[in-house]
Amino acid sequence: MTQSAAAQKPPATPRRLDPEDAQHALAEVQERLRRQQLVADLVHRQEAGDAKANLVEDLVHRQHEAELKTLLDGLHPADIAFILESLPKDERQAIWKLVSPEHDADVLLEVEDWVRESLIEAMDRQDLVAATGNMDADELADLAPDLPPDVVAEVQKGLTEEERAQLLEAMGYPEDSVGAIMDFEMVRVREDVTLEVVLRYLRRLHELPDHTDQIFVVDRQDKLQGILPLSRLLVSEPETEVRAVMNSDFLTLNPLDSDADAAGAFERYDLVSAPVMDDQGRLIGRVTIADVVDVMREDSQEQALSRAGLQEEDIFAPVSTALRNRAPWLLFNLCTAATASFVASQFEGTVSQIVILAFLMSIVAGIGGNSGNQTMTLIIRALAMGRITGRNLWQLVKRELFVTLMVGLCGSLVAALFAWAISHSISIALVMMAAMVCNMLVGASVGVLVPMVRARFGKDPAMGSSVLLTFATDSLGFFIFLGLATIFLL
Repeated sequence: MTQSAAAQKPPATPRRLDPEDAQHALAEVQERLRRQQLVADLVHRQEAGDAKANLVEDLVHRQHEAELKTLLDGLHPADIAFILESLPKDERQAIWKLVSPEHDADVLLEVEDWVRESLIEAMDRQDLVAATGNMDADELADLAPDLPPDVVAEVQKGLTEEERAQLLEAMGYPEDSVGAIMDFEMVRVREDVTLEVVLRYLRRLHELPDHTDQIFVVDRQDKLQGILPLSRLLVSEPETEVRAVMNSDFLTLNPLDSDADAAGAFERYDLVSAPVMDDQGRLIGRVTIADVVDVMREDSQEQALSRAGLQEEDIFAPVSTALRNRAPWLLFNLCTAATASFVASQFEGTVSQIVILAFLMSIVAGIGGNSGNQTMTLIIRALAMGRITGRNLWQLVKRELFVTLMVGLCGSLVAALFAWAISHSISIALVMMAAMVCNMLVGASVGVLVPMVRARFGKDPAMGSSVLLTFATDSLGFFIFLGLATIFLL
């Protein structure tokens, strides 16, 4: 008896996904680029016009390119995107030319915006049309702002009327809305068919859309009637009608909802996908967990940068670009630091008579800043999660001040013991204790007020918050400590 072809075929080797794989690949790419540059430098040191040396350089260059291309072809598009983001622009462009055309679209979708722009600049019109021609409408909408208008127009010609309408719809929603991240691929059925019919319909599909955990039940006007979980479809009797087993109680999203609110709903209700309905109740798309994870990652990165007063930038961007990004808040920070120094200079007489104060006042300022940073982090996170309202705001403020007071009293006892140990003065220790508690309360107050005020006026609560907090705790910390010392120690 002969074995079947399936039996003769060797089993596939599973590929273990490990973030370190991309780092190892990056190191290997960098090493090959370094070797290629060494060969080029050696050739350039030879006599100009040396044909033999130029031939050697060309052969080595081709060999390195072939090795790099083989390495890249075996990587996931997300890993290729990581490598491109980690290389200077010249090396990035060289590696991008070696990426297989079949991966171009996936890599463009994976890379950060600031890298995508440089990659698109390096591609000619024909390559861009080829890369984006097979994209779904929602994916093309993500890239459209970075693509040349003539490329978008050319790609639109190859879309069906439905796909063209979906593309225009997706491009019309605000950037941070549910409509901008929703997916148009989904499975829809009628409520008056049996589960057997649904199963036959699913078997005729080439494949299910990614992250399909439920089927949407709609009427003839595409108005959403309910959802049919795949788990219930598989365990129910085939003769049962959809209306008998579908869920009529389900969460829906509006295309104008904030994508951050959608992410919060997914986290709260452990969702894999959620339908998106317009104001007329028609099903127009869905949001999946993959979209939500991207939103969470981007929000986390933006928040981390905003707290330092930064915007997203290419880490290998020109110096002029980096200066425009970083200089404004650094200059503001310089002004705040100068203000703090000016406050301290007004107590020159006090410091000159009690020199030990110069060593202790930095502790007061530092602890106040750290305390305020803890409060500010909690407030910014609560704002992002939508947990702060007008009803609980004052209760939250009182709680933070009370917690800070308790922590401050405990910490100030330790600080007072330290001050007494190095100064042998009970008075200095008491002044140190009082100043630390007061400055920690200042830090907590600023940590609550700065994000709340910025959010109230529609600004990013995290933008520059750490700079403003440092200004308050340094200036007022010096003023409180040296002011108390002037009153009680002189």
